[in-house]
Parts: sequence; C-alpha cells; structure tokens
Amino acid sequence: MKEKVSMVSLGCPKNLVDAEVMLGCLAKDQYEITTDEHEADIIIVNTCSFIGDAKKESIDTILDLADRKHDGRCKLLVVTGCLPQRYQEELATELPEVDIFVGTADYPRIAEIIAEKRGVAEQLRYISDPNYIFDESLPRLKSSPAYTAYLKIAEGCSNCCSYCVIPSLRGALRSRPLDNLLMEARTLVATGTREINLIAQDITAWGRDLPGSPTLEELIRELAKIVGLRWIRLLYAYPDGITDGLIEIIKTEPKVCKYLDIPIQHISDPVLKRMNRRSTEPQIRALIAKIRAEIPEIALRTSLIVGFPGETEEDFRTLLHYVEETQFDRLGVFCYSREEGTPAAGMEDQVSERVKRDRYKKLMKVQARLSFKRNRRLIDTEEEVIVEGYSDETDLLLKGRSSRQAPDIDGQVYITAGNANVGDIVRLRITDSSDYDLIGEIVEE
Repeated sequence: MKEKVSMVSLGCPKNLVDAEVMLGCLAKDQYEITTDEHEADIIIVNTCSFIGDAKKESIDTILDLADRKHDGRCKLLVVTGCLPQRYQEELATELPEVDIFVGTADYPRIAEIIAEKRGVAEQLRYISDPNYIFDESLPRLKSSPAYTAYLKIAEGCSNCCSYCVIPSLRGALRSRPLDNLLMEARTLVATGTREINLIAQDITAWGRDLPGSPTLEELIRELAKIVGLRWIRLLYAYPDGITDGLIEIIKTEPKVCKYLDIPIQHISDPVLKRMNRRSTEPQIRALIAKIRAEIPEIALRTSLIVGFPGETEEDFRTLLHYVEETQFDRLGVFCYSREEGTPAAGMEDQVSERVKRDRYKKLMKVQARLSFKRNRRLIDTEEEVIVEGYSDETDLLLKGRSSRQAPDIDGQVYITAGNANVGDIVRLRITDSSDYDLIGEIVEE
C-alpha cells in the first residue's frame, strides 16, 4: 500500500511553488498525496520565517500537526523551508516532535531524504547553503486551480534591504534561463493554465546574472507568444527596475494584465535611506506618475512598512498623505518586524509596538476608503473576469477575479447574472462594488 503524504504550505506564492515541486517529486516516487492530515502517514509543513507573525504561524502549525502523531496515522513530521534554514539549531532542541528538518536548498531531494529516515530513530537535518534553483526537469504537482499558476522566474535576492532576511535564507539572485521558463510555461498552458503570475523576490532583476543579461521585457514577449495563455501578471516589481520598455510592453501587449505590484515600502527619504532602498521620494513619485500617464487604466498595488526604526510622526504623516494623494488600487501594510541578523535590528530609535499598530490602523482605514472610491469608478464599465467557481456564501452566485485582481491577495468579483464554467474568461459589466470587491453581470457575446 502506498504511503500517504499531506502538505501544508505557509507564506508566499514562492513558497507554494517549492511545495508543489516537493509534491511532484513525492508523487513520482509512488507516494499518494492527500489533503487530509488525519489520513497521512507523512506530514510536511513548508514554513515561512520572513517576519515575526510568519514565524509564529509556522510554529503554531507545526505544534498543531504534531498531534496527528497521536490522534492520526502520522509516523513522520517533516518541516521544510525558511524556518529550519534560519533556526536549525534552536528548532532541533525546541521541537523534538519533528523527525526531519529540510532547508531551502534541499527540498527537491525530499523523497530521498524521507527514505534515508527509514530505520533511523534520531532527528535528521538537511540544511545546505541556499544556492539551489530548480528547473523544468523536476516534476511539479500544482495545488492551485488548473486555470492559474505561479511561475517563479528567479530565486534569492541581491538588493540587501536593511530589514530583510531573504538573502540569508534564499541566497543571492539566481535567474532561471529563458528556455527553462518557456518550457515550464508551455507545460502549464498545455494542462489548462490560462493565467501565469510571474514571481520572484524582485522580478525586474531577472536576467541580470544570465549570459547576455536578458531583460524582463524579453521574457514577457516570449511568454506572450504561447498559444492558449490569456493573462500574464507581474508581481513584486522593484521600483528602480521598472524601465520605459517594461511600461511600454504592459501598455501594448494584450496578454499582459494592466496591473503592476510595486512594493515601495515607504515614501519618506530618511526612512528609505535607512531601509537601504535605492529609490528616493522624487523618483517614486515620478515613476507612479509616468505609469499612470502611459496606462491610465492600470491597477497599482504596493506594500508599505510602518514603524521602521527612526520613523517619526512627520515621516508617517508624509506616508499617509502620499497614500491619500496617490490612491493605490491595492495596498498591503506591515508593521516592522525586528529580525535578528539584519542591520535594521541593531538600529537606534526602535518604534514601540503600540505606535506601529496605531499607524497600521490609520493607513488601512484610509486605504479602505480609497479602495471603495476607486472601485466605484468601475461601475458601468466592462472588465475581463476569470471565473473561479461558486461563491463561498451561496451557490446562487458565481465568483471570479478581474484582470485587475491578483489571486489570493486582492478582492473578488461576484457574478449575479450569466452562466460560465470554471476557468472561463468572460466580459463582465460592473454593476456595484464594496471596499475591496466588485459585483457584475456577464455580457453575452
């Protein structure tokens, strides 16, 4: 009888791709995959340790699933990803329930690693230098719906922001070759994928380390040639890597969603300097103005950090005013997390948790109002929408996402009239909206 494996993947979409590669390797090695942890002989937790909240979620999940060794079939509990890569010594002592720890470079060997545990009583650790990058030769078992997929175009990061642990967890920038990416993309489309979301720590850095230094624009042009692919979405674009050429291809290539995720993190120059960000306030303002002038209909998403060391009330007011003035379509806010081993952790003038939370609430309150306002502007317009199934609230409504909404992080569209199948991309007339969601009717062809 085949052993059953269950996977829980935490954190970002980049982590999800790693989890899907592990599932592919295990399925190829004759393991049966199950989504029910109570039925699993082996449970794998793929962890995140980017900020404090992510670490807590990872630890809580590990401890919860460790109970399956007593009330379920679980014989092996495996912890993979960023948490063991960062805290291998501490975890080995504090989590004796875990049988195997695997870092960010060794996950493709997951089947081999599990086999090595047979007959071995002691806890095993496989933590190598983070210098691996997978290619299309590895099997990948997608856990997301067939019509959408993430394409991880690079691993690691060389930007070295002062608050970020990614270079120590994932290593320096390593781009996947163009042919490698195109082969994986064609395979995804051949199995039903209609939307590809490009991801990396910084997608604009893709190609800088490859022979001939190909650009992101070149990759997009080649992807757009794939028959059957309808949407290409750009996530995690570092501001100073957004070129005129990239703006032009977003503007002119029909398959590229009029959507761009630009994590600016802050707008106050003193804070940006301490963060070791390369862009300045004037440069960010000029970039956003240029993008909106060239592509008026574009949906812009950004991420911000509040409570960074030394952030004054004046710095925060500057940020708040900029958000009100710019009116981003989507916005995520994070309270600064003091991560050991980063330059920012040792900086003076650390901001209290109370002040961080207060600033977070103020920003999110403003953004809710702005998001509602921008969504109202879409009423009586038409949007392309990918149908995702029935609403969680009722089987009488279909739900989906417009090309202005990324999977998992943005709102949804509720479809009140018309019929379509899951994965269909349809024209929808927007009839109403809320703070983050849209409501509309399918426009019959």
